[in-house]
Amino acid sequence: MSYLYDTQRAMRQKRRSALQRGLVAVLDVGTTKMACMVLQFDATQNDDVRLGVGNLANHGSFRVIGVATTRSRGVRFGEISSMEETERAIRTVVQGAQKMANVRVDHVIACLAGAEPRSYGVAGEVELENGTVTDYDIGRVLANCDMPDYGAGRETVHAMPVNFTLDHRSGLTDPRGQIGNRLSVDMHLLTVDTQAIENLLKCVKRCDMELAGVASAAYTSAMSALVEDEQELGAACIDIGGGATSVSVFLKKHMIYGDNVRMGGDLVTSDISQGLQVSYQAAERIKTLHGGVIATSIDDREMIEVGGDTGDFDHDRRRISRAELIGVMRPRLEEILEEARMRLDASGFEHLPGQRIVLTGGTSQVPGLEGLASKILGQNVRLGRPMRVQGLPQAATGPAFASTIGLAMHAAHPQDECWDFDLPVERMGGKPLKKAMRWFKDNW
Repeated sequence: MSYLYDTQRAMRQKRRSALQRGLVAVLDVGTTKMACMVLQFDATQNDDVRLGVGNLANHGSFRVIGVATTRSRGVRFGEISSMEETERAIRTVVQGAQKMANVRVDHVIACLAGAEPRSYGVAGEVELENGTVTDYDIGRVLANCDMPDYGAGRETVHAMPVNFTLDHRSGLTDPRGQIGNRLSVDMHLLTVDTQAIENLLKCVKRCDMELAGVASAAYTSAMSALVEDEQELGAACIDIGGGATSVSVFLKKHMIYGDNVRMGGDLVTSDISQGLQVSYQAAERIKTLHGGVIATSIDDREMIEVGGDTGDFDHDRRRISRAELIGVMRPRLEEILEEARMRLDASGFEHLPGQRIVLTGGTSQVPGLEGLASKILGQNVRLGRPMRVQGLPQAATGPAFASTIGLAMHAAHPQDECWDFDLPVERMGGKPLKKAMRWFKDNW
């Protein structure tokens, strides 16, 4: 934990120095596409940055001055599988964004959809020494949390204090300066596979840049797709990407659960390719132009031209009905939604006051998916488009860019994490704690 704490603090420091210079890049390492945005900050607003609970590290207003996307290579299920191909794709997309912005960027904040995220709820408690909560007390109570035994080869990417209790008053966001005797905290940890983070770090370094932060796509997608009321009252965000589907649950404006499903839109394309005997590229085009999940009587009569690979036009030329295409796509999309529902059931989502589920990501744009999701998830479902960001081109405002835009918002307004405070190092660590995601029900 001590090594990890130092690593995260070092990245946080790099981010602060980059933001003081006024430039930082955000990189979404996806399975289907890589997206990079260059953000320019108003440096005049960075002087009074104060980190602390309930006071997001607001680095001032920003605008997007460069955007680029490229087809992702070397990434499977949201994780890097080929270092050379991924490095080439990162280099291409970052250079494209820098060229549009006409600047050079040295620091990048990245997000990954894969890496097997796991959520833990931990709690800590201390007696106050002076009867008033100070910064030192916040550090002490965070260091006093019983760290879960999440095993070797795992690394924490998010460690967010989501609720403070002072004596018997719960639901505090910033208890500093308040009078009491006993301070306790509920903290949400999100761990990922260490190897996935190390691979990403190496790829970024080989592209002559410094990694100034890592975030989970489950977190960043929800940051841009959920509106403020949904984040406050409780909502889930399901980001159906190309190679992985991210699932997150928010309450009181904090993420309290994150996970992913190792399935996405690429599997739907693969099913079409195999089922209709067409190339992968042709299957992707057919899915985008004619795809759907709910067949009507008119779909039996709507015919789609399907080509082949032999080069013989007469041999390859054939037609299928849209109903047949829907018959191939629907089972896989149902499977993805069923898996997402299992993750929500495991999170204790049914105990939240708000029951809204928001679908986002490129695959969420399949016509009829909202209705299918309502049947399978049994909740109030809506399609989520990411929030508007200043300077963003129209082509980069769709659901496929939810995690990229959320990452930009995270760069500008990072939520407080335990490495933002001076923790007494000798107190870090503690007894193993079983994975428990019902703690917020007991504490809130």
